[in-house]
Parts: sequence; C-alpha cells; structure tokens
Amino acid sequence: MITAAQMRAARALLGIDQRTLADLSGVSLPTIQRMEASDGTVRGVVDTLTKVVRAFDLAGVELIGEDAPSIGIGRGVRLRQHTRG
Repeated sequence: MITAAQMRAARALLGIDQRTLADLSGVSLPTIQRMEASDGTVRGVVDTLTKVVRAFDLAGVELIGEDAPSIGIGRGVRLRQHTRG
C-alpha cells in the first residue's frame, strides 16, 4: 500500500514534519515514527494506513504503486527501478 520511503518523500514534498503528518492523518506521532522506520512496505492496521494515505491525498500528493501509471497531472517524483547487469 505505502512504503516508508514514500512516506518520507511525500512529507518532504509537502515540507511537513512527522508531527504535522500525525495531526493531518489523526494517527499518533509514535505510530508515524514506527511506520517511517520500517523496511519496505509499511505494515499495520489497515485503518491507520488508510488515514495516512488519505491525508497525503488531501494534501495533493499522489502515491504511485510499483508498475502503476501516474494518473494525475503536475510535477512529481518517482524512483526508477534499478536493473542489474
């Protein structure tokens, strides 16, 4: 659904800190900190993950899943998959 790297990048795009994200999403600061400290895809209660994704969406950040096209317009950031070899 969302990776820790996406969360950090989305916050950076918005210029907000973890406390502000916690306030915007209605999720506790320790939970935001735990989510961002995880490796890869963030695991947790679906309701909590949904709140964070919704907060980013309402703030204008489009989270793009792996192999998914961007459907929005405007500027954005996406990590390119590294090829081996």
